[in-house]
Amino acid sequence: MEYKECLDSGFRISQAQSHMTITSSARRVARLLKSTGLKVVFAESCTGGLVCGSLTKVPGISEHHCGGMVVYRNETKAAFLDIPRKNLNDPGPVRRPVAELMARRVLDRTPEADLSAAVTGHLGPNAPANLDGLVFVAIAVRNPATIAIHELHCRPRDSRVVRQRWVVERALELLADALAGQIESRS
Repeated sequence: MEYKECLDSGFRISQAQSHMTITSSARRVARLLKSTGLKVVFAESCTGGLVCGSLTKVPGISEHHCGGMVVYRNETKAAFLDIPRKNLNDPGPVRRPVAELMARRVLDRTPEADLSAAVTGHLGPNAPANLDGLVFVAIAVRNPATIAIHELHCRPRDSRVVRQRWVVERALELLADALAGQIESRS
């Protein structure tokens, strides 16, 4: 289970610092995609396309970025990714099995992609107590067929915007780690 303090030396991380961290994480992902020759696709819920959008800010990324789907609502998850309604109802959209299905289905629908990243969570406000700040990030690789699912917990007192930025940063870091693992496995 991962939990990140959104504080730096007792002071809240500024928007500028958060932007710089996301930008550097996106650049790292782009470098790793280029060095591996792999292509990525995204399925996002609670981040609303921000992970995908952060990567598109890197010049030259179109060679390795296939695109993404924003599947914010359950109906969209069902319609665009064929996530079974039974999974969306029980255990619910903010669960490990849904993150896994999102990653697998977007990869299945994007033949040119080698890996995918999917994000689902509840960033508040008005989230049920057991779901408030709970996020799942799934990274699926086509060959060899593997998937890693990460459970993240945002700090309760942080705003929705701070939570979204942190999840975007963590999703990019997890994607970069998966790409680095691909490099290691090839050597």
